[in-house]
Amino acid sequence: MTKSNKEEFLKITNDIMNNNKFRELDNELHHGITRFGHSCRVAKATYKCCKFLKLDYKQATRAALLHDFYLDQEFVLERPKQILSAHPNVALINAKKYFDISEKEANIIKSHMFPLNSSTLPKYKESWVVTAVDKGVAIYEMYRYKFKLIINIWAIFLFNIITLNK
Repeated sequence: MTKSNKEEFLKITNDIMNNNKFRELDNELHHGITRFGHSCRVAKATYKCCKFLKLDYKQATRAALLHDFYLDQEFVLERPKQILSAHPNVALINAKKYFDISEKEANIIKSHMFPLNSSTLPKYKESWVVTAVDKGVAIYEMYRYKFKLIINIWAIFLFNIITLNK
């Protein structure tokens, strides 16, 4: 990102990035990194894509940053599959609670899990961009961070089994 693009990105997202509730996502693990880090990566890629495609990059960037705006404690009794389908609604509720959310931003947040969660269809080009970017970023993060974490945990587990049996 150029210096002017970085400055513009920060101007678009400043109020969200400095919100105390949103900053709590920095304590939430998601795809092997924090949910804050994941959301920032999705927002930056969305900013670049939408700007390149001459779409509404400001609303798309803000919604991309807020697409996973929920805390794990909000889903204490839920199973992973239920969280997968319910978290867009919780993210939207949280986004509306702290920020002024447009109809387009609401659709972007609520539809970002399409087609895994088909209860809300992407209505805007920007919604489709965030949906695609989120999937790409998630795959990258799962491979880059979570897969390595799982391999390391298994290696430690196997090492412990081998050394305990001696």
